[in-house]
Amino acid sequence: MNQLKFLVLAAAFLLLALPGQAQKVAVIKLPELQKRLSRPTDTTYVVNFWATWCAPCVKELPHFDQLTTTYARQKVKVLLVSMDYASQLDKKVKPFVQKRALKSEVVLLNETDPNTYLDKVDTKWTGALPFTIILNNAQRKRVTFEQELSAEELHKQVQAFVK
Repeated sequence: MNQLKFLVLAAAFLLLALPGQAQKVAVIKLPELQKRLSRPTDTTYVVNFWATWCAPCVKELPHFDQLTTTYARQKVKVLLVSMDYASQLDKKVKPFVQKRALKSEVVLLNETDPNTYLDKVDTKWTGALPFTIILNNAQRKRVTFEQELSAEELHKQVQAFVK
């Protein structure tokens, strides 16, 4: 019986000692986001602006995450940009991302005044969430959506960029 207890405790210890596979969430400022979106590359970027408190955002997040798997062998990159306050990073955003086991890259945009960044992200963006940009700088193609996207609509839009 003591040997069984020892094995159970040893296994539990080893599991707890393993480094976590939790998704990291970087906090970035607008210039870093702009730099990433302006790269002269033939990669198609699917950038979704969302928040943990936005019901339509949360509903569509699995569709974006599925793109990461579907297009894993193609030049398609999904970036999920949280619009939550930076003060909510550890309390809300990281637990949200971990609970949903998101595979796509997640960043938190640490900007507090929408009037200073909305036009710099896209002149058509009113600030409503969710907001999605699909772009390919080499193809000089860019589309935006200020609405929730179904899995079918999202896939159809990405397919228009992937040849």
